[in-house]
Amino acid sequence: MSGLRIEERPDRLVVTLDRPEKRNAIDADLIAELHQVCAELEARPRLLLLTGGTSGIFAGGADIGQLRERGRTDALAAINSAAFARVRALPMPTVAAVDGPALGGGAELAYACDLRVCTARAVFGQPEVRLGILAGAGATHRLPALIGEGRAKELLFTGRRVDAAEALRIGLVNRVVDEPDELLTVAHALLDEIALGSPLAVRLTKLAVDAPAAAHPHLDLVSQAVLFEDDEKHRRMTEFLERRRPR
Repeated sequence: MSGLRIEERPDRLVVTLDRPEKRNAIDADLIAELHQVCAELEARPRLLLLTGGTSGIFAGGADIGQLRERGRTDALAAINSAAFARVRALPMPTVAAVDGPALGGGAELAYACDLRVCTARAVFGQPEVRLGILAGAGATHRLPALIGEGRAKELLFTGRRVDAAEALRIGLVNRVVDEPDELLTVAHALLDEIALGSPLAVRLTKLAVDAPAAAHPHLDLVSQAVLFEDDEKHRRMTEFLERRRPR
């Protein structure tokens, strides 16, 4: 893959945006590669770490050169938003590790992940209205869900950028690290914590959390019924009880 670097680990994929000469701008080729990654993780569910590396840029947004030439049929084709929705719907949890700017489509790609960790020099922003368009790849609905309607509207209406400290305060990111070389270590540690759980329980928990309100409590009940019959549940609970049994 030319726009992405892929590292396979037993329980996860590490996907690095790799267009440094274009500030990791998201173009049609990168989107096509992202669809390939999603197809692999749909076929064989694993955790995902998505990053721009630690060189000081996550993604500077969509490729403006391509974006300028797109017309109404391109907008209706949902080129970026369909790929980001696919990331959002992956079976297992996803973590975005952000160093430096995550702007426009780059920010929306980070929002599509379940969790976000960033460096102290990270910045998030939606400058679309200043370019004559709207944030059409997920920010209009994912950002309000993350930080509340009022804050989201302010950022979407003004294009104001949010630094790492504010991002942590308003709940846009889960963790901030001081030094860039700590970023991937912290992101992997977060995934390691997730990996301690039962894979099926984690997968069904993500499905339940992401489901529309009307699906509850029915989805929770069915998911729990599946897990109650799972051998992994019996094994884990037996180990829990045996550790606490008086010797």
